[in-house]
Amino acid sequence: MHLKNNGGVAVGDLSMLAAWEQALIHDLRLWCQGPDGRAQVWNRFALTLPRGTAGAHIHVFEDLIATLSTYARRTLVRHHVECACLGADEAVFLHIVRAASAGDIHDAAMVAALVVLPAHAERVALMAAQVGVATRHISDVATPVADEAGDRPRTPLH
Repeated sequence: MHLKNNGGVAVGDLSMLAAWEQALIHDLRLWCQGPDGRAQVWNRFALTLPRGTAGAHIHVFEDLIATLSTYARRTLVRHHVECACLGADEAVFLHIVRAASAGDIHDAAMVAALVVLPAHAERVALMAAQVGVATRHISDVATPVADEAGDRPRTPLH
């Protein structure tokens, strides 16, 4: 049996991800949804990043998505904005951003080379590092204070 949209296969659940990782996938889905979704992402960046930096960070996010879309070996599949699943292509995107923003640029570039043409893999990894740092910062600013038991509450996307 051959699945036509392997990249859409559910490989996880968003609730199992860190808050910044949930936000990253949510931003990816919103951005790809169209102008209204892009406006929501812009607003979140603008309201939570330090003054004067939001524009630069959102442009890197935009360039990352555009590069992935333009140079992908096949059309990347994502789930609906409200879906609780993490799709295979979304998981790969998350892995690239997670590795790059943790300083593992070479690992991120190696994985990116599986998604995009190799000539663009390092650029994808470098942009992913910036996106990961910005998304972590946004999530830290927007994450509610821990409850009395010390557990960090998760913000549901659904």
